[in-house]
Amino acid sequence: HQEGVAVFDGQEYTYFTVEDGLSDNQVRSMYEDASGQIWFECGRGLSSYDGQKISTPSAKNYGLRNAWQANPGDLWFKGDEANGYNSNEGQAGVYRYDGREFFYHEFPLKPVSGQAFYHSVSTPFVRGKNDRLWFGTYGAVVGYDGSEFLVLDNAALGLSEATGYLHVRAIFEDSKGNLWIGNNGIGVWVYDGKDATSFTALHRGKMPFMASGGPERVFSIGEDANGNIWFGTIGSGAWFFDGTSLSNYTRKQGLESNHIWTIYRSRQGEMWFGGADPSGVYAFRGGIFKRIF
Repeated sequence: HQEGVAVFDGQEYTYFTVEDGLSDNQVRSMYEDASGQIWFECGRGLSSYDGQKISTPSAKNYGLRNAWQANPGDLWFKGDEANGYNSNEGQAGVYRYDGREFFYHEFPLKPVSGQAFYHSVSTPFVRGKNDRLWFGTYGAVVGYDGSEFLVLDNAALGLSEATGYLHVRAIFEDSKGNLWIGNNGIGVWVYDGKDATSFTALHRGKMPFMASGGPERVFSIGEDANGNIWFGTIGSGAWFFDGTSLSNYTRKQGLESNHIWTIYRSRQGEMWFGGADPSGVYAFRGGIFKRIF
């Protein structure tokens, strides 16, 4: 959150902060490009690590903001501000990195008066099936397939003050091509390519422990090797969906953190969870959570 980034070599951790060249001590997402360079999407700005030092690029192209394109090897990053956009960006959008240059592209979204943060990127980007890209902003999810845009916003989902509005904090496309959208307040929506449904509303009340709660403040989503979907929440730990029913994991199962910021499946198929309140990193092993550090 405000501690920079750490690299673990199997025995010890090495930390990097703004004193080492990192653009900001809040690190939101990490990506690896085709050359093996690691990129850190920070609260403010963007930095990279080549295995020896941290660098923060400054040269960016703002002349092709509406000339969108998508190539398989491109990486995409949020705007340079923690929320909203700066004078160079001028409107909510994303940076595309083609391995050589950064291009800023505007979202095809109408600005909301007095709320510059509304269409700021709030999630890591997702590359789905057929290389469709998904971008989560606080007030909408934008899909781009290389030629056309698909916008899932309050109007498209039929949301109102009575139902609650989008506050997107996580997006994830599963192995079946379903797009899961986690919100801070109205739970999870799922889009199957044709229709969008409130997953949380559908399951609320089916089980006693969900009568007045459930996965409603969702900040992370993942899928395990068996196709089960995991949700990380703020306030109620992790939730597990096996395709039929939901199960909740908290301190009783070894998950001490109430706020699960991120869910990650390792190359070996193991599920990892990064949390806060209190902070910790956990692996799910044998039906329980083991705290790694």
